[in-house]
Amino acid sequence: MLSRRNATVGVAVGVGVAWVVAITVLIGNQPDPGSPTPAGLRDSLRSALTARDSSALEDLLNYPGSGASDFADDYVAVLGDEDARDIAVQLVPDDHDPTRAVVTGLARGARFTYSLAVTREEGRWTVAFTPPLP
Repeated sequence: MLSRRNATVGVAVGVGVAWVVAITVLIGNQPDPGSPTPAGLRDSLRSALTARDSSALEDLLNYPGSGASDFADDYVAVLGDEDARDIAVQLVPDDHDPTRAVVTGLARGARFTYSLAVTREEGRWTVAFTPPLP
């Protein structure tokens, strides 16, 4: 009886350790957010916003903490609610070393424009939904 209990405990501990190792490996292998190039960031951002793809948007965000997923979900929901279309993204002051991404489009028949801060960290380009520095 005692050896059966020891075996059950051993299996449970083994499964727990395997689970922790698997999660650690998965987290460690996730790509860093952003794009390796400014042009890739521009194209991916336009595509994510046009397709209302919250996962793709989340992958481009420089967002503090763990709330990027919720933020991206809420953001694309608003785009859908406002019937946003004809979305374009332009990098300024230039495509090679941008500091802002200017997003334009139509929502409910009216033009909209807003700027996002573009950041570069460890060779990855991201956007931040904070007011960009001039």
